[in-house]
Amino acid sequence: MRDDARPDGRTYATAMIGALARLRVALGWVVGVLVIVLAHPTSGTIAAGMSIAACGEALRVWAAGHLNKAREVTSSGPYRWLGHPLYVGSSIMGVGLAIACANVPVAMLIAVYLATTLTAAIKSEEAYLRRAFGDQYGLYKQGLAAKRARPGAAARGFSRRQAIANREHRAIAGLMVAILLLWLKATYNGLFWRAAAGPQ
Repeated sequence: MRDDARPDGRTYATAMIGALARLRVALGWVVGVLVIVLAHPTSGTIAAGMSIAACGEALRVWAAGHLNKAREVTSSGPYRWLGHPLYVGSSIMGVGLAIACANVPVAMLIAVYLATTLTAAIKSEEAYLRRAFGDQYGLYKQGLAAKRARPGAAARGFSRRQAIANREHRAIAGLMVAILLLWLKATYNGLFWRAAAGPQ
């Protein structure tokens, strides 16, 4: 008889999901290096892609300014309409990055990374919220009407301090670094091919 349960009562599948969720940032750095190496950006793709990525980061900042991790089931700001606005924002950023890189294998790599790590993060996060908040999280999952009906559920405003506490400035810095690296690569590639072509 196969025994796939750990001593603490969790299955190995659950443990793997938790590990993948915890490692998503470290894996993101590895994927990021591969993305930059494989990218074939141009000034046009960078402008288009990073405009989309900026929209995703704006959604993340908005969400981070409302999210009070581990203390409540947040229902203000974008959480009124989206269950996981931070991850939606990350997905939009991924689309923008793929466009900026102008490379099909890079787009596939980004898609696989986001699909696996964000799915794991959502499953892990939802399991925690069910344990921590029980019925309150159950009401949240039942639909948006329940959140809107609760007095004051959506009244709280955006907090820059909360966004900083949630370390969203790191994501902004990461986006800026990605833009800089892609711009440098696009510039280098352009100079390289012009030099290779020789004088006209």
